[in-house]
Amino acid sequence: MTRKNQILKAAAQLFKERGYSAVTMRDLAAAMDMKAASLYNHISGKQEILATLILEVAHEFTAGMDAVEMDDKSAFAKAEQLILLHIKIALEYTNALAVLNTDWMHLEGAAYQEYILLRKTYELDFKKILQSGISAGEFKNISVETMLFNLLSTLRSIYLWIPKKSTTEVADLKKELPQILLKGISS
Repeated sequence: MTRKNQILKAAAQLFKERGYSAVTMRDLAAAMDMKAASLYNHISGKQEILATLILEVAHEFTAGMDAVEMDDKSAFAKAEQLILLHIKIALEYTNALAVLNTDWMHLEGAAYQEYILLRKTYELDFKKILQSGISAGEFKNISVETMLFNLLSTLRSIYLWIPKKSTTEVADLKKELPQILLKGISS
């Protein structure tokens, strides 16, 4: 692992524990057992760290959505795949996902604009899948906004649950969560 990746990993942990605003570069340096000035040999500052962590996760969601959209499966199967995508990302990027969920509003400039565009596009694509499920009779004819809110509210908090669970419990989550979340909107 490169020194920059070590810094990003340590920063994600600190940001998750304390929040972006409460963490200083000195805190990060102390966690890395190095001098604060040495951090700047690898990274320009907290904003670069934040942008890197959040945009990496946002791009993972985008790539996952792109793969789901290219599949010719039913809307129900696509929604199921998206739920599994959220679980996968929560498992692989637990701390960075926490940072995305709690600190995205601290992004600045182009990174902020990029994140907002990625997020809006993802949500719009998810809505299209849900709408196609309504049109195909797979989902109840209820508000797509309500469906999406319900699904994403649950999915955005998975990172809080996963670190406390065993491998078996995570396997159960992968099997059962899509059924639980989609049963309420299925026709």
